[in-house]
Amino acid sequence: MKLNRMGTSLKVFLHSSSGATAIEYALIATLICVAIIGALTLFASSMGGMFNYISSAVSPGS
Repeated sequence: MKLNRMGTSLKVFLHSSSGATAIEYALIATLICVAIIGALTLFASSMGGMFNYISSAVSPGS
């Protein structure tokens, strides 16, 4: 009996528009996170080089 109610609830969720909207929002959030991680990965290597250059330029031994 409990399994039947769960199956009915699942059918209602899959056919409702709120389920589709939640999935769309989750996909959009995932794509934004992937874009941010990709940008930070590319930006991190250039930032490391910049900080190394600045630290060598301002070090007392230079």
